[in-house]
Amino acid sequence: MASFRFFPLILLCISSFLCLCLAEDPFVFYDWEVSYITAAPLGVKQQVIAINGKFPGPTVNVTTNNNVVVNVLNSLDEDLLITWDGVQQRRNSWQDGVLGTNCPIPVDYNWTYQFQVKDQIGSFFYFPSLNFQRAAGGYGGFIINNRPVIPVPFGTPDGDYTILIGDWYNRNHTDLRKALNAGKDLGMPDGVLINGKGPYRYNTTLVPDGIDYETWNVHPGKTYRIRVHNVGISTTLNFRIQNHNLLLVETEGSYTVQQNYTNLDISVGQSYSFLVTMDQNASSDYYIVASARFVNESLWKRVTGVAILHYSNSKGKASGPLPDSPNDFFDKTYSMNQARSIRWNVSASGARPNPQGSFRYGTINVTDIYVLKNKPPITINGKRRTTLSGISYVNPSTPIRLADQYNVKGVYKLDFPNRPLTGPSLMESSVINGTYRGFMEVILQNNHTTIQSYHMDGYAFFVVGMDYGEWTENSRGTYNKWDGIARSTIQVYPGAWTAILVSLDNVGVWNLRTENLDSWYLGQETYVRIVNPEANNKTELPIPDNALYCGALKSMQKAQHHKKKNAASSITSRRWNVFFTLQMFLFAVIFIFH
Repeated sequence: MASFRFFPLILLCISSFLCLCLAEDPFVFYDWEVSYITAAPLGVKQQVIAINGKFPGPTVNVTTNNNVVVNVLNSLDEDLLITWDGVQQRRNSWQDGVLGTNCPIPVDYNWTYQFQVKDQIGSFFYFPSLNFQRAAGGYGGFIINNRPVIPVPFGTPDGDYTILIGDWYNRNHTDLRKALNAGKDLGMPDGVLINGKGPYRYNTTLVPDGIDYETWNVHPGKTYRIRVHNVGISTTLNFRIQNHNLLLVETEGSYTVQQNYTNLDISVGQSYSFLVTMDQNASSDYYIVASARFVNESLWKRVTGVAILHYSNSKGKASGPLPDSPNDFFDKTYSMNQARSIRWNVSASGARPNPQGSFRYGTINVTDIYVLKNKPPITINGKRRTTLSGISYVNPSTPIRLADQYNVKGVYKLDFPNRPLTGPSLMESSVINGTYRGFMEVILQNNHTTIQSYHMDGYAFFVVGMDYGEWTENSRGTYNKWDGIARSTIQVYPGAWTAILVSLDNVGVWNLRTENLDSWYLGQETYVRIVNPEANNKTELPIPDNALYCGALKSMQKAQHHKKKNAASSITSRRWNVFFTLQMFLFAVIFIFH
């Protein structure tokens, strides 16, 4: 038959298609059981949240474009979601792990996250996003490495350490939650943890005996990359290493202009990456310190984390006073000028080979402007609440993205104001209507007495300005339109403003929130909804097969057998199903032509 002449070509095409289907970006698998354990990081036994029995949880270590599969078994006694702070979830807000996009994982249920770390590099972290659970742990680092073909703007370090710092209370997160629900402040934290451990006993009065502390072992002359994340509740911390410079090289997925700091203020939710060279004489070990900022330091002395840097040739233990924190009580511009000095390395390649600065954000016309103002907690309908622009956000029982998917009406309002409300504050499920492929300017105005840090899921935004006082139209004259750092979390100083620009190219529903856990819990957040108006578009991935259903859609939820699944086996099974289907198709073609 004449058709036999084309058989080899058809076979080659089908075989090539089969190979392409299986030659996808690599998969990385994690199986996590999230449960309570008893620990005493500050010497008082309490309930903390562990992953696979460990507190903090494991570091996720992947490479740009990897597919990450994390199977989570909720062994807590309450609902759970994990969110991936700074991981942009391109086209895939279904995996973001917040209440605007996901139904909670019920007790004893498995749920498998699957997402691609598309076109990202850098230092991030994850944490439980519900019910004030981050105050009990459940967090860990998240590293996205460059692909080998992409140059990195510094030499390969001799080691890579993740450091998780944060304020900590000896009360369980459930007790802290009850205090907030009762309209109370949390008060001063009991201390600062470094990688889940209490302070080295640098002071016998402030630090009780028997506290377990963290030690990093290093070698003289070597250079280490140190990734520092503030995973705490509400306290900005000053980070420093005794007698060592911190060469800042990256923050939240952007390479920075490289410059040395002796110390750096790190607000809640922020991540920084330093190169530290072991260039001291090792006459003794050295202190690593994270201490509270913007507080009465004489009263807050106990709110200090201390770890140890131990050279292999060290001649003795660390002793004596800690290295000084910034002496700027009467100079409120010190920390802000430090923050302003963190700039984008426009000549370095990020996740792609083209320079970071090839995206000229300063030349793009703004299409949407929002002034978001926060203030101290107020009472609304008899409840103590926090607000953004006069609105205290209330999470609906049906996630916003799920409501859109199934056309459920009345779940939320697409009416978040461009400017703060002038009348009474409201408790609403009010959402920002983002313009797809628009360019949004957001002014974050902090009229509270404490520093606030803000985070936006799904994006890195450009930090173009910050100053004290009220923002005005004339403030735009101070904007940095060339090398403002691109990141996902930024601080706003008390009585000050910070301006950011964001290119709305990532379709989905994205949380915009304060990272201060107490303020977030009481309503200081909203969502940005971004929809591609084109029909049958491919700018968003479909709803996952394992989506959970709740609220108005809870009848769609299928019962789950309460036993642990394996992330790799479930995904591998799907891939082999595809392979088997294609293989059957190939055999059918061979049979027809034969």
